[in-house]
Amino acid sequence: MRIIHSDACVAEGAAHLAAREPRFASALNQTGPLPLRRRKDGFEALLGAIVSQQVSVAAANAIWERLKAAKLTGPRKVLWASEEHLRAAGLSRQKIRYAKALAEARLPYAELRGAPTEDVIATLVEVPGIGRWTAEIYAMFSLGHADVFAPGDLALQESVRLLFDLEDRPSERVLREMAEAWSPWRAVAARTLWAYYHVAKNREGIR
Repeated sequence: MRIIHSDACVAEGAAHLAAREPRFASALNQTGPLPLRRRKDGFEALLGAIVSQQVSVAAANAIWERLKAAKLTGPRKVLWASEEHLRAAGLSRQKIRYAKALAEARLPYAELRGAPTEDVIATLVEVPGIGRWTAEIYAMFSLGHADVFAPGDLALQESVRLLFDLEDRPSERVLREMAEAWSPWRAVAARTLWAYYHVAKNREGIR
Protein backbone atom coordinates (compact mmCIF):
# COMPACT_ATOMS: atom_id res chain seq x y z
CA MET A 1 0.00 0.00 0.00
CA ARG A 2 1.60 3.25 -1.15
CA ILE A 3 1.50 6.19 1.26
CA ILE A 4 1.86 9.77 0.07
CA HIS A 5 4.42 11.43 2.35
CA SER A 6 5.74 14.35 0.31
CA ASP A 7 5.39 16.60 -2.71
CA ALA A 8 7.69 14.18 -4.53
CA CYS A 9 5.12 11.40 -4.10
CA VAL A 10 2.40 13.61 -5.55
CA ALA A 11 4.64 14.55 -8.48
CA GLU A 12 5.38 10.87 -9.14
CA GLY A 13 1.67 10.09 -9.22
CA ALA A 14 0.96 13.05 -11.48
CA ALA A 15 3.62 11.94 -13.95
CA HIS A 16 2.16 8.44 -13.99
CA LEU A 17 -1.35 9.74 -14.69
CA ALA A 18 -0.18 12.17 -17.38
CA ALA A 19 1.65 9.37 -19.18
CA ARG A 20 -1.42 7.12 -19.17
CA GLU A 21 -4.22 9.61 -19.82
CA PRO A 22 -3.79 12.64 -22.15
CA ARG A 23 -6.63 14.48 -20.42
CA PHE A 24 -4.75 14.40 -17.14
CA ALA A 25 -1.66 15.67 -18.93
CA SER A 26 -3.73 18.59 -20.25
CA ALA A 27 -5.22 19.30 -16.84
CA LEU A 28 -1.82 19.25 -15.14
CA ASN A 29 -0.43 21.66 -17.72
CA GLN A 30 -3.13 24.09 -16.63
CA THR A 31 -3.00 23.52 -12.88
CA GLY A 32 0.73 23.36 -12.32
CA PRO A 33 2.20 21.36 -9.41
CA LEU A 34 -0.40 19.80 -7.14
CA PRO A 35 -0.57 20.44 -3.39
CA LEU A 36 0.37 17.75 -0.88
CA ARG A 37 -2.71 18.34 1.29
CA ARG A 38 -1.63 16.03 4.14
CA ARG A 39 -3.39 16.55 7.46
CA LYS A 40 -3.13 15.11 10.94
CA ASP A 41 -5.09 11.98 11.70
CA GLY A 42 -7.06 11.10 14.80
CA PHE A 43 -10.11 12.30 16.67
CA GLU A 44 -9.76 15.99 15.84
CA ALA A 45 -9.59 15.29 12.10
CA LEU A 46 -12.88 13.38 12.17
CA LEU A 47 -14.54 15.84 14.55
CA GLY A 48 -13.55 18.60 12.15
CA ALA A 49 -15.17 16.68 9.29
CA ILE A 50 -18.40 16.41 11.29
CA VAL A 51 -18.29 20.14 12.09
CA SER A 52 -17.89 20.92 8.38
CA GLN A 53 -20.90 18.93 7.22
CA GLN A 54 -23.57 21.00 5.43
CA VAL A 55 -22.14 24.39 6.40
CA SER A 56 -19.90 26.86 4.60
CA VAL A 57 -16.14 26.84 5.10
CA ALA A 58 -16.38 30.14 6.95
CA ALA A 59 -19.07 28.82 9.30
CA ALA A 60 -17.14 25.60 9.93
CA ASN A 61 -13.97 27.55 10.73
CA ALA A 62 -15.86 29.81 13.14
CA ILE A 63 -17.42 26.84 14.97
CA TRP A 64 -14.06 25.09 15.18
CA GLU A 65 -12.44 28.17 16.69
CA ARG A 66 -15.19 28.31 19.31
CA LEU A 67 -14.71 24.62 20.10
CA LYS A 68 -10.96 25.16 20.48
CA ALA A 69 -11.48 28.19 22.70
CA ALA A 70 -13.78 26.10 24.90
CA LYS A 71 -11.25 23.21 24.88
CA LEU A 72 -13.86 20.90 23.33
CA THR A 73 -11.81 19.22 20.60
CA GLY A 74 -10.65 16.14 22.53
CA PRO A 75 -12.68 12.95 22.94
CA ARG A 76 -12.94 13.05 26.74
CA LYS A 77 -13.90 16.73 26.79
CA VAL A 78 -16.58 16.13 24.15
CA LEU A 79 -17.88 13.07 25.97
CA TRP A 80 -18.15 14.89 29.29
CA ALA A 81 -19.47 18.19 27.88
CA SER A 82 -23.12 19.06 28.30
CA GLU A 83 -25.33 19.59 25.29
CA GLU A 84 -25.64 23.24 26.32
CA HIS A 85 -21.87 23.78 26.18
CA LEU A 86 -21.61 22.14 22.76
CA ARG A 87 -24.56 24.10 21.41
CA ALA A 88 -22.97 27.30 22.68
CA ALA A 89 -19.93 26.46 20.57
CA GLY A 90 -22.14 26.21 17.48
CA LEU A 91 -22.96 22.51 17.13
CA SER A 92 -26.47 21.50 16.12
CA ARG A 93 -28.32 18.83 18.07
CA GLN A 94 -27.53 16.26 15.36
CA LYS A 95 -23.84 17.16 15.30
CA ILE A 96 -23.69 16.91 19.08
CA ARG A 97 -24.99 13.36 18.78
CA TYR A 98 -22.39 12.58 16.10
CA ALA A 99 -19.56 14.17 18.10
CA LYS A 100 -20.42 12.19 21.21
CA ALA A 101 -20.76 8.98 19.18
CA LEU A 102 -17.28 9.58 17.76
CA ALA A 103 -15.88 10.12 21.26
CA GLU A 104 -17.60 6.98 22.52
CA ALA A 105 -16.30 4.89 19.60
CA ARG A 106 -12.69 5.02 20.85
CA LEU A 107 -11.41 4.30 17.37
CA PRO A 108 -7.99 2.61 17.08
CA TYR A 109 -6.37 5.54 15.29
CA ALA A 110 -2.82 4.18 15.51
CA GLU A 111 -3.91 0.85 14.03
CA LEU A 112 -5.75 2.57 11.20
CA ARG A 113 -2.48 4.13 10.01
CA GLY A 114 -1.32 0.76 8.71
CA ALA A 115 -4.68 -0.70 7.71
CA PRO A 116 -5.84 -1.26 4.10
CA THR A 117 -8.14 1.44 2.73
CA GLU A 118 -11.30 -0.67 2.76
CA ASP A 119 -10.65 -1.68 6.38
CA VAL A 120 -10.26 1.98 7.31
CA ILE A 121 -13.51 2.87 5.57
CA ALA A 122 -15.39 -0.07 7.10
CA THR A 123 -14.24 0.96 10.59
CA LEU A 124 -15.09 4.63 10.20
CA VAL A 125 -18.55 4.26 8.67
CA GLU A 126 -19.66 2.31 11.74
CA VAL A 127 -19.66 5.63 13.61
CA PRO A 128 -22.88 7.66 13.25
CA GLY A 129 -22.26 10.81 11.24
CA ILE A 130 -19.35 9.40 9.23
CA GLY A 131 -20.29 8.31 5.72
CA ARG A 132 -18.18 6.79 3.00
CA TRP A 133 -17.16 10.18 1.55
CA THR A 134 -15.79 11.35 4.92
CA ALA A 135 -14.00 8.03 5.42
CA GLU A 136 -12.43 8.21 1.94
CA ILE A 137 -11.28 11.79 2.51
CA TYR A 138 -9.77 10.75 5.86
CA ALA A 139 -7.90 7.87 4.22
CA MET A 140 -6.71 10.19 1.46
CA PHE A 141 -5.51 13.21 3.42
CA SER A 142 -5.08 12.13 7.05
CA LEU A 143 -3.56 8.72 6.30
CA GLY A 144 -2.01 9.55 2.92
CA HIS A 145 -3.37 6.56 1.01
CA ALA A 146 -2.35 6.90 -2.63
CA ASP A 147 -4.99 4.65 -4.14
CA VAL A 148 -8.26 5.95 -2.70
CA PHE A 149 -10.88 8.07 -4.45
CA ALA A 150 -14.07 9.87 -3.35
CA PRO A 151 -16.52 9.50 -6.26
CA GLY A 152 -19.42 10.90 -4.24
CA ASP A 153 -17.74 14.32 -4.24
CA LEU A 154 -19.74 16.73 -6.44
CA ALA A 155 -16.69 18.79 -7.40
CA LEU A 156 -14.91 15.65 -8.64
CA GLN A 157 -17.98 14.65 -10.63
CA GLU A 158 -18.24 18.09 -12.22
CA SER A 159 -14.51 18.22 -12.93
CA VAL A 160 -14.67 14.87 -14.71
CA ARG A 161 -17.64 16.12 -16.74
CA LEU A 162 -15.61 19.11 -17.88
CA LEU A 163 -12.28 17.37 -18.44
CA PHE A 164 -13.71 14.35 -20.25
CA ASP A 165 -16.31 16.34 -22.23
CA LEU A 166 -19.27 14.43 -20.81
CA GLU A 167 -22.83 15.61 -21.35
CA ASP A 168 -23.77 15.07 -17.69
CA ARG A 169 -21.98 14.60 -14.41
CA PRO A 170 -21.12 10.94 -13.87
CA SER A 171 -22.93 9.27 -11.01
CA GLU A 172 -21.00 8.05 -8.00
CA ARG A 173 -21.13 4.49 -9.34
CA VAL A 174 -19.96 5.47 -12.82
CA LEU A 175 -17.15 7.66 -11.48
CA ARG A 176 -15.98 4.90 -9.14
CA GLU A 177 -15.71 2.61 -12.18
CA MET A 178 -13.87 5.29 -14.20
CA ALA A 179 -11.40 5.84 -11.37
CA GLU A 180 -10.30 2.22 -11.43
CA ALA A 181 -8.24 3.08 -14.51
CA TRP A 182 -6.30 5.65 -12.45
CA SER A 183 -5.04 3.11 -9.91
CA PRO A 184 -2.57 3.02 -8.14
CA TRP A 185 -2.65 6.83 -7.95
CA ARG A 186 -6.36 7.57 -7.55
CA ALA A 187 -5.70 10.02 -4.71
CA VAL A 188 -3.45 12.04 -7.03
CA ALA A 189 -6.13 11.84 -9.72
CA ALA A 190 -8.51 13.37 -7.18
CA ARG A 191 -6.03 16.16 -6.41
CA THR A 192 -5.68 16.82 -10.14
CA LEU A 193 -9.43 16.95 -10.66
CA TRP A 194 -9.99 19.30 -7.71
CA ALA A 195 -7.26 21.61 -9.00
CA TYR A 196 -8.67 21.46 -12.52
CA TYR A 197 -12.17 22.20 -11.21
CA HIS A 198 -10.97 25.57 -9.88
CA VAL A 199 -9.13 26.37 -13.12
CA ALA A 200 -12.13 25.46 -15.27
CA LYS A 201 -14.66 27.27 -13.12
CA ASN A 202 -12.54 30.41 -12.97
CA ARG A 203 -12.38 30.29 -16.75
CA GLU A 204 -16.08 29.63 -17.32
CA GLY A 205 -17.59 31.30 -14.30
CA ILE A 206 -19.60 29.49 -11.64
CA ARG A 207 -22.92 28.23 -12.94
